[in-house]
Amino acid sequence: MANERTSIHGIWTSRWVFILAATGSAVGLGNIWKFPYMAGVYGGGAFVLVYLLCIALVGLPIMLAETVLGRRGRQSPVNTLRSLAVQAGASARWSWAAIMGMVAALLILSFYSVVAGWSLDYIIGMGRGEFVGIDGDSAGARFGSLTADPWRLTLWHSLFMLVTGVIIARGVVAGLEKSLRIMMPMLFVLLIILLGYSMTTGHFMQGLTFLFHFDLAEVPDGILAAMGHAFFTLSVGVGSIMVFGSYMPKNSSIGGTVMTVALLDTVVALTAGMALFPIVFAAGLEPSAGPGLMFVTLPIAFGNIAMGQVFGLMFFVLVAVAAWSSAISMLEPAVAYWVERTGRTRTQITALIALICWVVGLGTVLSFNVLADARFFVSDDSGWRLFVWGADGGKTLFESIDYLTSRIMLPLGGLLFALFAGWVIGRDVFRAELALRHPRLFPVVYWLLRYVAPTGVLIVFVTELFK
Repeated sequence: MANERTSIHGIWTSRWVFILAATGSAVGLGNIWKFPYMAGVYGGGAFVLVYLLCIALVGLPIMLAETVLGRRGRQSPVNTLRSLAVQAGASARWSWAAIMGMVAALLILSFYSVVAGWSLDYIIGMGRGEFVGIDGDSAGARFGSLTADPWRLTLWHSLFMLVTGVIIARGVVAGLEKSLRIMMPMLFVLLIILLGYSMTTGHFMQGLTFLFHFDLAEVPDGILAAMGHAFFTLSVGVGSIMVFGSYMPKNSSIGGTVMTVALLDTVVALTAGMALFPIVFAAGLEPSAGPGLMFVTLPIAFGNIAMGQVFGLMFFVLVAVAAWSSAISMLEPAVAYWVERTGRTRTQITALIALICWVVGLGTVLSFNVLADARFFVSDDSGWRLFVWGADGGKTLFESIDYLTSRIMLPLGGLLFALFAGWVIGRDVFRAELALRHPRLFPVVYWLLRYVAPTGVLIVFVTELFK
């Protein structure tokens, strides 16, 4: 029986380690700037309620499905889907969904490592006092000089990938679990310290008002944004949650555990907003979305308020920790699969796959400088072309990989995982593995998984594809 399998990679020592792992996977760079900003723009508290509803209807069912599949199969996502499909009398080609997710995770990691490397550079800059008294032009120029220097970007990209690879190579317990037991408490402590500091700025209430004002008029414009972020923030669709689920102890409650992960992910995002926006307002700046907030606006804020250098250093350490907790979840599915397939040691497989990610990431490094004029998917008066050098419009290599993964591969992967869990493996199998304490909840969860969650993901997929 599939549920009697034992993972060859190891088992978490407790359900709380799975919670740390899944929360670490979910909490990444986007939680630090994107969700708080979206809440402020799309109706504050009203948006948060809509977002939580989307989490319950779309994100949680798929996360439950991935965890159930992972613990049932006790293998890498690819082999889990293959073996469970065969047991259910379905085609082994369902494993292709996990292959796509695995490739998407590696592609995301290739550019995520580059962007996360910026935080390492800013840790050094904050420590040296480079941002003390800095103005907008200087902060923009400082960020521009970083992205324009391929050697500097490569250095930080290499260091970030090296640490990620070392953690994965050490194994489930000695590497993943041990690092998560350090990184996640550190992340929470740093957030709380920053939150406490933001309360002393004199602009804490202004930050709370920005985040939690209740404006229903703005919600309609933010519904799709809430649905999309609810799906993406839980890190579903690439197999990370599935592989972490395969290391989950048999006697752990999947339902309660996954609910805890979703709650922690949301709390971290809101706490980040409560900690950061008062600091931005204290410096007389306006919050903005994207990397500009993290690498231009916030350095100005930290550079122009009392004790800003100390707390700015803490902030970028926080960003690096959040990035690493997500990065290890992107590398693990591929490592687990190739260890199972080849029988080679975990260290050998990790070194090879991390090297491939590093090489692909060099394309992102060069997208900001040497290859900035290389444009893909260009549409102009001459028609549609795959690649043009020096054209207006189109996408850089970095933007192309981001588009392919976030708008096509991730939602498609999440959709296929939901369909597989809801329509292929069988109701009784899903019920037995989920083992909800309140049996009357199962029909609701199963209905959400079969109908509501796939419909929601499909809406996000089509909307994002043609945006």
